[in-house]
Amino acid sequence: MENQILTFSAELTANVEERTISGKIVPQGTGEIGSTSAGRVVFEAGSIALPEDAKSIKLLNQHDHKQPLGKATNFTVVDGEGIYASFKISRSNRGTEALILAEEGLQAGLSVGVEVIKAKNKAGVMHVSAARLFEVSLVTEPAFKSAQVIDVAAEETPEAVEEIQPTESEQTVEQTPETVAAPVEAAAVEAARPTVAVTNVRERVAPITSAEYLGASIKAALGDQDARRIVEAADDSTSTNTGLTLPAHLTNFITTTFSGRPAFDAVTRAGTVPQLSFTVPKMGTAPTSAAVAEGGAPSETGMTSSYDTVTASKYSSINRVSFELLDFSNPAFETLLLNEMRKGYEKATDAALIAAFTASGTAATGVAATAAGLQSFIATESAAAYKGTGGDYARKLVAGTDNWAAIQGYADSTGRALYSAQGATYNASGTAVGSSTVGNILGTDLIIDHNIATSGVVDESMFLVAPDSVYVWESPTTNLRVNVLTSGEVEINMYAYLSIYVAKAGAGVRRFNLA
Repeated sequence: MENQILTFSAELTANVEERTISGKIVPQGTGEIGSTSAGRVVFEAGSIALPEDAKSIKLLNQHDHKQPLGKATNFTVVDGEGIYASFKISRSNRGTEALILAEEGLQAGLSVGVEVIKAKNKAGVMHVSAARLFEVSLVTEPAFKSAQVIDVAAEETPEAVEEIQPTESEQTVEQTPETVAAPVEAAAVEAARPTVAVTNVRERVAPITSAEYLGASIKAALGDQDARRIVEAADDSTSTNTGLTLPAHLTNFITTTFSGRPAFDAVTRAGTVPQLSFTVPKMGTAPTSAAVAEGGAPSETGMTSSYDTVTASKYSSINRVSFELLDFSNPAFETLLLNEMRKGYEKATDAALIAAFTASGTAATGVAATAAGLQSFIATESAAAYKGTGGDYARKLVAGTDNWAAIQGYADSTGRALYSAQGATYNASGTAVGSSTVGNILGTDLIIDHNIATSGVVDESMFLVAPDSVYVWESPTTNLRVNVLTSGEVEINMYAYLSIYVAKAGAGVRRFNLA
């Protein structure tokens, strides 16, 4: 999985006397699920790497790097519970305000900012197994329910008013008591500010129908004050004051791009790409055995072998975006961009595997584009794959979306659906329904792949695959970020290496062939 930047919340403790905030920053190894901007997340035991120097981690306000509150003093990992930490809070006004809010329970959560390095999605939940901590924030609402402020410690303040010296992190602000006359310059500034006196507040009413409005207008004309207020409130609407009712900008991101690589579920994952070019040994001539008479010479056929050369291809994409877009976009543009770049990588690599099926697979015996033709294709080619590969079972049927539609529509002579029947059936042929892109067709695992580009039930629109005859090697996805200072932009690059090997002369991949 590509690296991602995520934030998660947990519980904290604030100590007002000592100006420290302490508590659990994240549950780890507990199985607790947190609801985050990246979806539902669980941190596995030992998944978060901590820095050697605790002071390198800052405590921020609401993940805003422009609002630091303090620095970490120590981290403690408790098995079966999570990570605990303590922070020394700045003597700035911002730090004092943070202690007060934490002590009063108004801002009582700790939230970690981590870079996710390795994770898997299980039943809709991201299970993080490797991540790097780069900041912690004081937040209003934690993502994990167990993450709350435990203790607030701050220095006690005497009752007498004490002058607070500005810190290096704050600008000096002069405050003048109301009983002291302000300087001439300050008075001039104050006088320049407009003063608004509220003399009347228009009532807000629920939306009314045209009939209700007409009735209120008639009553208002007759002197009914309540009806007059209804008419006045209804007259001032969003149609006459659109500038005061700006449309809301939702954080939902609408996209039409696909995710996932269905064809990869039909092959063998052989591991990480070892080199840009490597060889795979294979059988040439196999030894033989034969019946011989007593004292006769045994069968002698020398075994020979050779090798196939496999090359790796790099799949890469790049985008250049401005600092402003990354700093102020909502939702976070970088997260959306990396997600779409990942989808682009998945599309390209899945298309490459389908192209390998087409180029190296064996053309099947021609059949009709019917239910009988489908049955003949699977029956004939599964046996041919088993024979041609020396015992590999072609148990994966990778099909395009047009084939999916055709399979769902196949029916028997009475009109009953063959693959989407409801309830108990006799001699069931399998299942294929519109709400799932996986199914079972005549004993094979149906995998619907949106990256098959053919249209209709035609040649190369389906592939019967023996997983033990096709191998892929793939490196982890790498993200690179480079600041382009001359233009105030960031170049974001994503790339990985992929090798595909269709073994046994393509006998384990049978290409659908329309008669």
